[in-house]
Amino acid sequence: MPGGSPTAVSQKSPSSSLSCPRCGLEHGLEERFCSACGFPLVYKGFERIDPQYTRGELVRVAGGRNQAEAELIQNLLLEEGIPSIVRRTAGFDVPDYLAGGPRDVLVAESAAEAAHQMLLDTDLAPPERTADTPASALRTAAVTAAIVALAILVVYLLWLAA
Repeated sequence: MPGGSPTAVSQKSPSSSLSCPRCGLEHGLEERFCSACGFPLVYKGFERIDPQYTRGELVRVAGGRNQAEAELIQNLLLEEGIPSIVRRTAGFDVPDYLAGGPRDVLVAESAAEAAHQMLLDTDLAPPERTADTPASALRTAAVTAAIVALAILVVYLLWLAA
């Protein structure tokens, strides 16, 4: 049937069914998420997903400036056995059928640390912020004092000129 339905699957599909990497339930090709646990499905026989990375709620680990970038990150994670989902970043006003706009890459909680480490190793994630150290707090205080002293000097010079 030319054109086909919006849920039509290519004849070149690697498998005749999909399975859930989290719970193992088998699904038809028209499904995208597991009906039992809501996890994204993969082609039966092509599971590269490590089951230990499928536990917990979905959390954001990275973002792409557009769909192509987010899918690149998603495929890099999959090579490490980490399943992920790409979704449009909340609050970005572009129609869903366009590839433009930022995307979030989400993984299960059990995979968050491994995903973050892999992204750090490939320079795709910013390093974690550390808590303010006493040196940075001292630097902030010194900058604030310098700004206040400069403001007092300007006010004094304006007072002298008047």
